[in-house]
Amino acid sequence: MFANLLQLITRRGPPAPLAESYDLAFVKEISVREKTLPNPRMSRLLLAGWVLIAGKCWLVNWLIEKYRVPIDPLWVIIPTLLFALLCTAVYFWRD
Repeated sequence: MFANLLQLITRRGPPAPLAESYDLAFVKEISVREKTLPNPRMSRLLLAGWVLIAGKCWLVNWLIEKYRVPIDPLWVIIPTLLFALLCTAVYFWRD
């Protein structure tokens, strides 16, 4: 009873006879993808971007303290770091 309910929910038909499923069990093709190496130029660009982000975070913190702006510097720093982390993660995990 539960097997038929599962077939109804997943919209699959009844299982194939044993001979048909046995033929489909063999591996027909294998493809191997080589992992691409990080581009050194892009890695230097990411490093430069992180250095600029660190400088911006320090500058924002210093300016807010110096001019006594009534906001917390983390309102500017945290979104900057989150988006930078997202961009870096997308680059390194693109494959």
